[in-house]
Amino acid sequence: MPASVRRHYELYPYPDYPLLASVRRCDTYANNLDTLWARFNGELPPDRLRRILIAGCGSFAPYPFALANPDSAITALDLSQKSLRRARLHCLLHGITHPEFVAGDLLDPLTAPGPFGFIDSYGVLHHLEDPLAGLRALEQRLGEGGILRVMVYSTYTRFEEDSIRRALRLLKVRTPEQVRQMVARARKGSRLREFFEQSQEVSSRSGLADALLHPLATSFKIDRFLELVGKSGLKPLLFAHSGALSDPEQEAARIRELEARRESPGNFVLYLGKDVKGGCGEGGSFRLNPCLAGALSRPRLAPLPIPGRLGQENPPLTRDERGFLRRFKKPVHAAALSSEELTKAKHYADKLFLLRCRS
Repeated sequence: MPASVRRHYELYPYPDYPLLASVRRCDTYANNLDTLWARFNGELPPDRLRRILIAGCGSFAPYPFALANPDSAITALDLSQKSLRRARLHCLLHGITHPEFVAGDLLDPLTAPGPFGFIDSYGVLHHLEDPLAGLRALEQRLGEGGILRVMVYSTYTRFEEDSIRRALRLLKVRTPEQVRQMVARARKGSRLREFFEQSQEVSSRSGLADALLHPLATSFKIDRFLELVGKSGLKPLLFAHSGALSDPEQEAARIRELEARRESPGNFVLYLGKDVKGGCGEGGSFRLNPCLAGALSRPRLAPLPIPGRLGQENPPLTRDERGFLRRFKKPVHAAALSSEELTKAKHYADKLFLLRCRS
């Protein structure tokens, strides 16, 4: 990893959420290792793979992952000591002590060695000089059946940011304060002024620096991204960006059609698998995602909003839907469900509200 990238995150730890910012445990349901493993392997992970690596954890991600997985070993890896200190403090302020914080480069095989059952590398590969080397380094840390989530920049989502970023580099603009001075002088209706008026990302100092002043950022079209994935030996399992179709090949075809019009569904989010066994198929049993148990147990008159994490929005859970899900606090075999109930349970397993295992 270039020294310039390390320096960038020492100067601008990202994201800069307030230290007291909290999330509900039910909001972290898509980070739960058991549920993810069951979704793609049809069973619970073996004990030796109850390990999670957050590769490029930044200053916040260890907190929601630890909240979702209180009994799993979590390694939070980052180049930036400053980001790690803030991430550790955020966890401590919320009573979380079990993540291990490691400073280092994911390209170093001796740093945070595997095997891991799940690796999250959100917004990291596009900041490497060689994204394929980074993806292969992550693949080597996955155990058999392991799952990797990546997010990379999409060319047409990042088109305006990349244009502004290149211009700022040519002008040798190096600090957020200099950028904001330029924006203040920019005429109304200019590209720079309009970008700042429309983008939420640049509202904070670290967000502005990450979007426009990062020393190394690569954007991908879908075929280049999938070529990278193909060379890694990992299997595409599920796209999870906005509006994504459930079949990876169909979603890739949809994105190609968008790109022909110079459009994009957003930055690409993709789950990848290493020798995964596939879902449960017919039969098996269903169980409630443990992250949802507390929220479903509390009395509530209004519908319960649960954010969508796999590309589609979730309608708020009504009283009847919450009652249905509460039935699965203990495992329920598929044979004990009516055909209508089984269809509904499968739907919730696809959303990660329920985990489904062969036994």
